Amino acid sequence: MADTIKKTEGGLWETVKTVFWALVIAGIFRTLFFQPFWIPSGSMKDTLLIGDFLFVNKMAYGYSRHSCPFSMCPITGRILGSQPERGDVVVFRHPVQNVDFIKRVIGLPGDTVQVRGGIVYLNGEEVPQTQAGEFVEAKLPQGPQQLMPRCANDPVPTGGECIKTRATETLPGGRQHDVLNILDGWMADDTPVFTVPPGNYFMMGDNRDNSEDSRFDPATGGLGFVPEEYLIGRADRIMFSSAGRSLLFIWTWRPDRFFKAVH
Repeated sequence: MADTIKKTEGGLWETVKTVFWALVIAGIFRTLFFQPFWIPSGSMKDTLLIGDFLFVNKMAYGYSRHSCPFSMCPITGRILGSQPERGDVVVFRHPVQNVDFIKRVIGLPGDTVQVRGGIVYLNGEEVPQTQAGEFVEAKLPQGPQQLMPRCANDPVPTGGECIKTRATETLPGGRQHDVLNILDGWMADDTPVFTVPPGNYFMMGDNRDNSEDSRFDPATGGLGFVPEEYLIGRADRIMFSSAGRSLLFIWTWRPDRFFKAVH
């Protein structure tokens, strides 16, 4: 009987140790290399859709206290740091709301950024856009939060075609990405001139009329400039994608997006 109790206790202790070290290894991997990230909103359409699942490359920009879960890394400033490139899609900790966001780097330190008539001007020069047709999706609830997409052709009945105008934007250096437009004359289609401070970045969503980004004042809950300390990593590739509220809804999977590179 005593031997049985000892064996049971020994087996339980081995299980506890196994789980402990598995969690330690997973935590180290998540902190140093790749962090999973699920796209919760439509602010980066059509580059990223609600329900896209990706791994964030945490080696790309180095490490700060926000590299650890719950921002618990005992790091001051940034170590092994490198600067994002203009056009990178970046996950970062929101300086005001203390949650993870994903946007595209538009302005680097020292740049001036302005939006006029929905067109970005960098350092006084227009960032050209070429019309690229339309982005069409069904007007249906999307993702676990069941968010309803906004449409340029509203009002659209549930299940109808939700249309947004699409253009290809070419940043200095030649990097290209698509941007969407929902409403001409939206409040953030015209902004003052922003000068990006040293050690900060100007972020924008690709779905320009449905994105809380650096165009909005942090004093009123907006994003504002993003300090380099708050960068978490670069989004390189979509691993999995589902449009449904649950991963068990196989019919909502989007296999054409599996392992798709993020541009």
